[in-house]
Amino acid sequence: MYEPIRHKSVHTVAGARADFPHRTREEELDIQLAGHLAALLAVIDEIRAVAPAAELDAAGRRLVAQVSRLRSGGPVARATLPSVDGMDAGADVTGEDEPQARIVALHRRAHDLAGRALVVAASRADTAAAILAAECMDLHAAGGRTTEDAQPQVAASL
Repeated sequence: MYEPIRHKSVHTVAGARADFPHRTREEELDIQLAGHLAALLAVIDEIRAVAPAAELDAAGRRLVAQVSRLRSGGPVARATLPSVDGMDAGADVTGEDEPQARIVALHRRAHDLAGRALVVAASRADTAAAILAAECMDLHAAGGRTTEDAQPQVAASL
């Protein structure tokens, strides 16, 4: 009356199939954290191209070390700084407000990326990455304020 079952059930346990790779939660968090830190490094390199600073160089070196560690020693791509013949890389060529607005926007973007990295580092209990992300947030919080943004904070502290 009934036909015999010819195919395996669609309700089999997922653990029985090994035809696709599975990652642990820790591996997924490592991948996510490495991605956030690599994106932060790219933004820092972009800021360095417009406004070089020793703090950004130091943060970049530390980020390279962390991303390399999370990627099991894999290479980390960095942006090269363009050189202008005899001019400072951050020199204003077109106007006064455009480069400053761009720098502020890049600092805000870097601050957001550092915040995301901090959340992921905290969830995976990576103290070194969390400290680095928090330091990057502090660095970019100061750089992301315009003079109009900074004045009310100074007045409020008096």
